[in-house]
Amino acid sequence: MNAALASAQPFEARFDAITPAVLPAVLRVEQSAYAHPWSERNFLDSLQAGYQMQLLSAGPAEKPELLGYFVAMKGVDEVHLLNITVAPAFQRQGWARVMLDALSLWSRGQGAQWLWLEARVSNARARAVYESHGFRLVGMRRNYYPASAALPRGEDALVMSLAL
Repeated sequence: MNAALASAQPFEARFDAITPAVLPAVLRVEQSAYAHPWSERNFLDSLQAGYQMQLLSAGPAEKPELLGYFVAMKGVDEVHLLNITVAPAFQRQGWARVMLDALSLWSRGQGAQWLWLEARVSNARARAVYESHGFRLVGMRRNYYPASAALPRGEDALVMSLAL
């Protein structure tokens, strides 16, 4: 962890667009944060599609620390959050809320009326963050997440929305 972030010294957090150059760092965080991480192809496809992809980092510009990132897809009057991840070393520090605030502001600026997302049924911590941000449970997608050795039938997704 960056020494400036580990100390009580103030530091600047900032958003930057995710680019192919930072994908290796993003993939390291993705793989460390999830049992079922996005693949490099998922990120490259999102870049190619022109999705909103923001990296949150902090510390000195010459050696920033990756705090988290999000990927969102703009629709006609809505935005769909596809991925939001806080690096494990920085979880439970409020960074997910910072990213949700930034995404909500960007979405409003795009004329979106709604922000949508899916969350694993088993991810109670994420659901609590989303609910505290104002998201409401509106449905469920059965077997939305792929099957694995641990979950041979896949896992259901909770569909949540936020009126902007």
